[in-house]
Amino acid sequence: MAGILQRTLKLRAALRHVSPHSTFFSTATVGHSPVDRRSPFLPTTSLQFGVCCRKLQAGADRPSPAAAPERLPFSRVTPEDVAFFRKILPGRTITDPDLLESNNVDWLKSVRGSSEVLLRPQTTEDVSQILKYCNSRNLAVNPQGGNTGLVGGSVPVYDEIILSTALMNNILTFDSISGILTCQAGCVLENLSLYLEERDYIMPLDLGAKGSCHIGGNVATNAGGLRLLRYGSLRGTVLGLEAVLADGQVLNCLAKLRKDNTGYDLKQLFIGSEGTLGVITAVSILCPRKPKSVNVVFLGCETFEQLLKTFQLCKGMLGEILSAYEFLDSECMRLLNTHLKLPNPISDCPFYVVIETSGSDPTHDGEKLHNFLDEAMTSSLVTDGTVATEDSKIKALWSMRERVTEALTHDGFTYKYDISLPVERIYQLVTDMREHLGDRAKSVVGYGHVGDGNLHLNVTSPTKDPALLAAIEPFVYEWTASCHGSISAEHGLGLKKRNYIYYSKPSQAVALMGNIKAMLDPKGILNPYKTLPDDLK
Repeated sequence: MAGILQRTLKLRAALRHVSPHSTFFSTATVGHSPVDRRSPFLPTTSLQFGVCCRKLQAGADRPSPAAAPERLPFSRVTPEDVAFFRKILPGRTITDPDLLESNNVDWLKSVRGSSEVLLRPQTTEDVSQILKYCNSRNLAVNPQGGNTGLVGGSVPVYDEIILSTALMNNILTFDSISGILTCQAGCVLENLSLYLEERDYIMPLDLGAKGSCHIGGNVATNAGGLRLLRYGSLRGTVLGLEAVLADGQVLNCLAKLRKDNTGYDLKQLFIGSEGTLGVITAVSILCPRKPKSVNVVFLGCETFEQLLKTFQLCKGMLGEILSAYEFLDSECMRLLNTHLKLPNPISDCPFYVVIETSGSDPTHDGEKLHNFLDEAMTSSLVTDGTVATEDSKIKALWSMRERVTEALTHDGFTYKYDISLPVERIYQLVTDMREHLGDRAKSVVGYGHVGDGNLHLNVTSPTKDPALLAAIEPFVYEWTASCHGSISAEHGLGLKKRNYIYYSKPSQAVALMGNIKAMLDPKGILNPYKTLPDDLK
């Protein structure tokens, strides 16, 4: 395999040496100004959104996208409340402001709350007692996993109690025959991956944030990640879950069956609900066998059309061993080079592709990959490339895709958009946005998951710029709606996108969501300012 490109593609150079780089998200703080504790948003954030959604439905009474909704009439935490929590969670009720700081601020350092209480349950019964009490006292609760979200969904908006799943990190069972893993919601994704690899299995989900994100949060946001092309979404691989409702009732749907058509599939309500319907406390996940042969190819293309044709060729020739097809543009590469000092493993190109294959027979996989690369070069679809088969080089090539988010944090204030579009249209949005913004933006970059039509569009500026934001929004959402796309492919709506839901969902569907929320959480104590638009609050 090491000589495939040399032998068959006659690329510009021999397979290049690639230095290994870590693939986890950086937690370094961007140089922001001090926090304003009166507002749920840091001074570097501008969520003064543009034109509201009324354009989509003439005459419809829709809320204007706003920096934050008004605080709802929830009770405020009293000393008596803290005393109760300390009784049921001795040593796990945190009120020290310094210890609470990191839980009040999101990963992007763009949104913050002012919670005064952090609760760290260890069991489902702990969560049940907490929610039963908070519901009786009308205390708002913000469930929190690894706090790696990008839409302001994982931190309080005001003084909601933070319910962290960090100590709910036990693996409950693993069936080595079926590959079904059952674990608590606070298990870190990377730890689950390491546990499974020792048993010749892997997680069906892989994310750049795997070193800190929790599986409960992954399920609550229906995280997509890098392996969706091969293994599908969590809606298919999560076989069951356990959740605690707002009133403390425990809903045990922790099934381990792949086929169970007895009534409604209630677990699906909680997958992607972003903690607004209940707190996920445990999950059962179907895990695939660990592949015996893994190869990663990093290719360069001159045009996005060639990149798409390469994808078509890839699907046809690699078939069952294709596990990922990711892309990034030359602007992403520039940021990786400039801010993280990651060298380009191939020659400069307008577009780059990361392809991963995984299978059970190295000889078979190598032959299929050889034939694909030969055809890709013969057809002039790719201009340069490199292959990695060793773990360190595989991680290094993947870092060129996984660390783009980290590189963006060093480029200035970042406006992030997670869009799902017909695959042939995904880069046109980047091109149109650059033309639309002109020199008002510092950088406009595009990268993401070609295999499932998910574009990550990012715009940077030296500091927050309300005029720039007004130029981006609602342009980006109107453009997406015109293509019948989704304004949130995998990040969720959280706080930042809740009032834009009408660009992707009809009013009847949104109203039904509100009815479900009202049924499961009548007092609205769970993540009250997230996901649903203000007109349903």
